[in-house]
Amino acid sequence: MFFKERTFGLFGQEQSRRCVSAFLLRSERGSSTPRALSPTGHALVAACLGMISALGILNNLLVLVLFGRYKALRSPINMLLLNISVSDLLVCALATPFSFAASARGRWLIGEQGCVWYGFANSLLGIVSLISLAVLSYERYSTMMGPTEADATNYRKVAMGVLLSWVYSLFWTLPPFFGWSRYGPEGPGTTCSVDWTAKTANNISYIICLFIFCLILPFLAIVYSYGKLLHAIKQVSGVNTAMGRKREHRVLLMVITMVVCYLLCWLPYGIMALMATFGDPDLITAEASIVPSLLAKTSTVINPIIYIFMNKQLLFRLLTNQDIMTSEEIFFVSVYSDTIEAIALPNFHVMGNPPIFPKFLHKCH
Repeated sequence: MFFKERTFGLFGQEQSRRCVSAFLLRSERGSSTPRALSPTGHALVAACLGMISALGILNNLLVLVLFGRYKALRSPINMLLLNISVSDLLVCALATPFSFAASARGRWLIGEQGCVWYGFANSLLGIVSLISLAVLSYERYSTMMGPTEADATNYRKVAMGVLLSWVYSLFWTLPPFFGWSRYGPEGPGTTCSVDWTAKTANNISYIICLFIFCLILPFLAIVYSYGKLLHAIKQVSGVNTAMGRKREHRVLLMVITMVVCYLLCWLPYGIMALMATFGDPDLITAEASIVPSLLAKTSTVINPIIYIFMNKQLLFRLLTNQDIMTSEEIFFVSVYSDTIEAIALPNFHVMGNPPIFPKFLHKCH
């Protein structure tokens, strides 16, 4: 019903186009707007974006190099990590440089169509990364808690997860091209995204759906999956008290780090979007509108650090036994990571095939 309100008709599309064009024209002429940043503010934002882009490219490129160099790393579960790194790398290499250049010059530089496609690309790749994190958490949970032995050579299930992340993201980022909301300038006019400010049923309904299905739902999946794993680990560590408690705390710290970083990067952006949609237009200042956007972009730097470089077992084996790592060992490390250490079984390092968690529970009891 709300599709009829503004943008499906030719008049609605023309009106939307003129709104974007007028905003960009004001930006190009350097006229002040209620959300204009000072030259110093633009310079600081440009410096942050330049650093995020450089570090994001470096971190994610290093991940791709590791996957390319070590064949054993290319296990099924690690394809999800690879998918996250690819999407984050594309953001840093193909999208962030445009907002960096715009901030350095104090205005948007690549026109109306460039703004639309920038907003689409950023949204698409950001949601791919979020859904991949959720699928990764659930895959770890289902693999460890499953009743059957994990197959280290079966890529079909994970390939479906990777495909799901892209199809799901396209499902939610293509509608603005067909009239459900639109892409346009954001904040001080040096970046573009979904139109958070239009007070129409058409736009509001899209933003609510985006918030629920692309931010809250992945977060709940992550919390549920890792929460269930922690609960199971607590049961086992009660049996192996000596080392179990210490390693349980390490796992807890790792899970808390994942959840907190997710919230730190994405929750402020979601809150800002809802405030812009439902609040007073003058409530959000230029500085308040750009900070959440910067935090969301830092996820491209943080993800490889948390999910790759904080894996102590993986790094240790790469640095010490690079040539003798088998695919089973890599699968074991990548799926269970520090989580499995909480079990503290004496034969942990010599198991040939990755065991299933319920079997551990049965043995311990």
